Amino acid sequence: MLEDVLIRHAAPTLAGLKTGNLFPCAAYPALAEEVRAYDRLLASKGMRLLSLRHTEVQALLYLYRPARLRRDLAVPEARRLLHEAGYADLRCERCLGELARRLRAFRDFPHEIGLFLSYPPEDVRGFIEHRGRGCKCGGCWKVYGDAGRAQALFRAYRQCTDCYCKRHAMGDPVERLAVAM
Repeated sequence: MLEDVLIRHAAPTLAGLKTGNLFPCAAYPALAEEVRAYDRLLASKGMRLLSLRHTEVQALLYLYRPARLRRDLAVPEARRLLHEAGYADLRCERCLGELARRLRAFRDFPHEIGLFLSYPPEDVRGFIEHRGRGCKCGGCWKVYGDAGRAQALFRAYRQCTDCYCKRHAMGDPVERLAVAM
């Protein structure tokens, strides 16, 4: 069951197009065990799978590429945004821990979450400053910067997901679809 959810919601990360995908998954008795198994399996491909928040009915899972996340969070504008949001320790693992804490403590998503999902820092800042209004376009996120680049990424993510879902339906398992980087 988890394999289908991973492919449907995280194909761009599996393919190496994106740093991370965050997605809900229905909770079931063996979910934690399956998350650990896929985390071990995907580690050889340079990915991690974590449950950042869970209830009796749903888990919020995060598939990401640690090396890319470290690079994304090292960008000066990303560091400024995290600092402004109250992240005291800007080391990648600490930021991820703080994000998980915030997700567990509050019902809403913190705005800086986009930095963990390959959203351009200028778009994260634009969303915060404009309170989600007045964007140039929207897709996977609201775009305040380079709309052309964002729309090309949105198309690439959709095409990747379509392709991965078709390949999975034809029998390709996640370990064959996951690209090592």
